[in-house]
Amino acid sequence: MALLDGKASKTPVGRFQFTVLAGQLLTMERDSFMLRRFFATLAAVLFALSCFAQNSPKERHFTFHYSFTIKNVDRGQPLQVWIPLAHSDEFQEVKVLSQTGDLPWKRTQEKEYGNWMLHASVAKATKSEYQFAVDYDVVRREHIVLTNDSPVSGLRPEKASKVQLARFLEPDQLVPTTGLPAQLAVEQTKGATTQLEKAHDIYEYVFKTMKYDKSGTGWGHGDTLWACDSKRGNCTDFHSLFISMARSQQIPSRFEIGFPLPKDKPSSEIPGYHCWTEFYIDSIGWIPIDISEAWKHPELRDYYFGAHDVNRVQFTVGRDLRLNPPPAGAPLNYFVYPYVEVGGKEYFNVSIAFSFQDVEVKTGTGASK
Repeated sequence: MALLDGKASKTPVGRFQFTVLAGQLLTMERDSFMLRRFFATLAAVLFALSCFAQNSPKERHFTFHYSFTIKNVDRGQPLQVWIPLAHSDEFQEVKVLSQTGDLPWKRTQEKEYGNWMLHASVAKATKSEYQFAVDYDVVRREHIVLTNDSPVSGLRPEKASKVQLARFLEPDQLVPTTGLPAQLAVEQTKGATTQLEKAHDIYEYVFKTMKYDKSGTGWGHGDTLWACDSKRGNCTDFHSLFISMARSQQIPSRFEIGFPLPKDKPSSEIPGYHCWTEFYIDSIGWIPIDISEAWKHPELRDYYFGAHDVNRVQFTVGRDLRLNPPPAGAPLNYFVYPYVEVGGKEYFNVSIAFSFQDVEVKTGTGASK
């Protein structure tokens, strides 16, 4: 820029500088826009990946050790042993790594529910102590059917036969479908217009009414009437109450049992069983719930109405099980621990030990007895 009489005058050089500066500003603005668009796209991609990771079913790979010892057996007495045998289904892949024992095992299956088991026997016991063990490799998958009371996208309903559904509407010895639980179901589902709404109302009633409490005696049998009266117990008591009430409303419901895995440990001993439930809606199929686990983790209350986490392994389904071959005793209330008979009578001097070891850790929500 040149000075003439103390005034600035435009020259070709000045116009050139102005043009260059304007061009630079336009370029910077365009680059800034492209940068903002890039980061916006990146954020969207990362968010989508995060949602995909959160919504993708989780899985947990572990080995599971099931062992027991029968003690102080009277020699010369007939001895029979049955244990449940975990098997593969849509939500767990199970491989038997080894099965050992002081008597040879025979694999059998009961007809009513299709549960598999191992059976061993000897006409005359020759030892005072018998040891047995089974080791598994398991991949357990998260089972999600509902989120916010609605079926997940892409759900392929598992259709059940009329025979199956009819059985899961019938009462069990300790799980009545008439009387008090039926009366409670009517009262608690008054405002419901669908079977799914009725099931949710029953779930909420059990969640709010029952207390997870294993003090004293009476708990752990899955006795609906005892649960109605005491309003406490463990997983069997929670889910027996749900099953009684649901079946009374013509909602097929089934009892499932196995073992829990602690969420925050890669290996440990497992002190006892855990059980849960599924109910059936024609348009959706079998829907998983776990009310006792929801009670212990209330932040997961909505999750456990429609989902089972990866921290479990299932062994059997159903109540009042008739073993194969038939024992001398009555049908089993449920079947997760060894059942032993000595001299044709149930034998209780049996020590048990269960443990697991993660093969590959993939975090899920927690489950415990």
